[in-house]
Amino acid sequence: MSKIDEKIKIFALNSNKPLAEKIAKAVGVELGKSSVKRFSDGEIQINIDESVRGKDVYLIQSTSDPVNDNLMELLIMIDAVKRASAHTVNVVLPYYGYARQDRKTRAREPITAKLVADMIQAAGANRVLSLDLHAPQIQGFFDIPVDNLMGAPLLADYFLRNGLQEDAVVVSPDHGGVTRARKLAEFLKAPIAIVDKRRPKANVAEVMNIIGNVKGKRAIIIDDMIDTAGTITLASQALIDAGATEVYASATHAVLSGPAVERLNNSPIKKLVLTDSINQPEDKQLTKAEIVSVGPLMGQAIKFIQDHKPLSPLFNTRFQTKKN
Repeated sequence: MSKIDEKIKIFALNSNKPLAEKIAKAVGVELGKSSVKRFSDGEIQINIDESVRGKDVYLIQSTSDPVNDNLMELLIMIDAVKRASAHTVNVVLPYYGYARQDRKTRAREPITAKLVADMIQAAGANRVLSLDLHAPQIQGFFDIPVDNLMGAPLLADYFLRNGLQEDAVVVSPDHGGVTRARKLAEFLKAPIAIVDKRRPKANVAEVMNIIGNVKGKRAIIIDDMIDTAGTITLASQALIDAGATEVYASATHAVLSGPAVERLNNSPIKKLVLTDSINQPEDKQLTKAEIVSVGPLMGQAIKFIQDHKPLSPLFNTRFQTKKN
C-alpha cells in the first residue's frame, strides 16, 4: 500500500460518479464505499461502508441539477464523515451551484452563494476545492482554505493540440469574463475581444457591440458556464456578423437548461469545447460538443494538497490531457 493510499479516502456522491472515478484514478486510489438512499418521503439517508477514522477524506459532488438534492447529499455526507472521526473533510466541488447569486443587485435579495458557503462550513468541511467559480470573490465567503482551479489550461490544450490558435481572437461574452478570456489568450498568444451586452432580466441577454477586431479571424469564445445558451449563441452570431471567419466556443460548466441544446445545435458555433464538471444525461447531448475531462487536473490538485505542495503550477501551465 502506497503512502497516499494509507492517508486518503475519496467518496463519490450521486451528481457525477464518472468524473469521481477519473479523479480517483488520477490520484491513484479506489473510490470509497458508500451508499445514498431515500426514505419514502424523499429524506436522504447516507451510509459509509468503510472506516474513515484518521483519514483525509475527499467528497466529490457537483451541486448541479437537481441542485437542492445534490446540495443536501453533500451536507449530510460531510456530517457523516465528520462524525466518523475523519482527520480532515475536503469538499471537491467541480460545479458550485447558487454561485450566480453572489451579491445584492436589488433590494431584499439574498446572497445565496454566501449561504451555501456557510452551510458547507457549518456541516464540518475543512477545505474546498472548486473549479471556475462564477465569481472568484466567493472564495472570500469561506473562512476555510479554498482552492479555485481554472478551466483555461485544459481548454487551451484542446485548441493548441488542434492548431486552432492561428489567426485566433479570444472573445469574452461579457465584461465580467475578461480575466478568464485574457488567461486563455495568454496560452494561445492571441488578442482578445469583448461582447458588450446587457441583461434586462435573468437568463435573457442582448448583444450591443463587439469591442475589438474580429474581422477575418477565428473567434474563440470562453465562458465559465452555459445555462440557457442565450448569451453564447447571440455572441456567436454577432461575431459572424462582425466578420469572424468561424466561431468556436468553450465553457467549463455545461448547465444546459431550457432551450440550450436546441439553441447551440442551431447556432453558428463550429465546435463547442466543454468539460465534464457536470454529468450530462442523454437528452442533453450536443452534436457539436467536444468533452475535455477535468479529472486529471483535480486529481493532480488533490495530490499536491496531500503533499503540501503549491497549486500554482496548475494555474500557469498548459495542462495536457492527451498527446498527439
